[in-house]
Amino acid sequence: MTGRPSYHPSVLLKLYIFGYLNRVQSSRRLEREAGGNVEVMWLLGRLVPDHKTVADFRKDNGRAIRKVCARFVELCRETGLLTIASVAIDGSKFKENNRDRTVTRAKVERRRAQLEESVARYLSLLDTADRHPPSEALAAKTTRLKEKLVKLGEEMRRLKGLEARMLAAPDQQVSLTDPDSRSMATSGRGPGVVGYNVQVAVDTEHHLIVTREHAVEAVQKRLDQNPQAMRLRRETVEHPFGTIKARKGATHFLMKTLPRVASEMALRVLAYNRTRVMNIMGPGRLIAAMQT
Repeated sequence: MTGRPSYHPSVLLKLYIFGYLNRVQSSRRLEREAGGNVEVMWLLGRLVPDHKTVADFRKDNGRAIRKVCARFVELCRETGLLTIASVAIDGSKFKENNRDRTVTRAKVERRRAQLEESVARYLSLLDTADRHPPSEALAAKTTRLKEKLVKLGEEMRRLKGLEARMLAAPDQQVSLTDPDSRSMATSGRGPGVVGYNVQVAVDTEHHLIVTREHAVEAVQKRLDQNPQAMRLRRETVEHPFGTIKARKGATHFLMKTLPRVASEMALRVLAYNRTRVMNIMGPGRLIAAMQT
């Protein structure tokens, strides 16, 4: 016996592009859209992949997704949208899912102080209990306090192990949620961001995101020689980052580890570039270019 045929990759890719264009990025929400959104039902030919299939596609096909993103940039070059060689490179911070799971020196010291304070409080309560006449209620209270002290001791040992891992790391921080994410300072007065600093290159004419991580040093040298270019760089790169973050709601990553985060970013870039090119060329010319 044979099971149901697998979904064609184009079906799942179209579903994800729709999702990243419409603030629908989780696999469970995409499953609901496929089963109830008329627009998505038309887009997928009434196919309704379950959320695990949707999630596995993004998780297991990172290299192919990144290739599709790069191929779309090549298409932009072939259609003449990237004829000017001038690009601006800058970065923006994207959060991971759970900030509290990142271990830093400050967090270790703060947590140790809290644990030591709790230990001192429970020991003081035990001393007070020892000065009172024995009773059944007092015995039960003493037992609870000793159990809490045991748990605090376990937590202290766990914290010591995390501290050793943190101190051994090159930048003295460890994320328990995503080992590749990092705690980063921000320009404001807030507590900072735990996640990734995403670097992109954007062409200065059409504000399309191009794939260039090796051009950073060359661009930086030109910026050092021409400080006035800093203004152009900010104005150019702020457009796609502002669109991706503010309009598309993409302020944090759902995936973990650098390779999978890169795949998720590729989906965001593909969705952004597709919309940008369609606005420049019109849907008819874009579809014709993609079919040739």
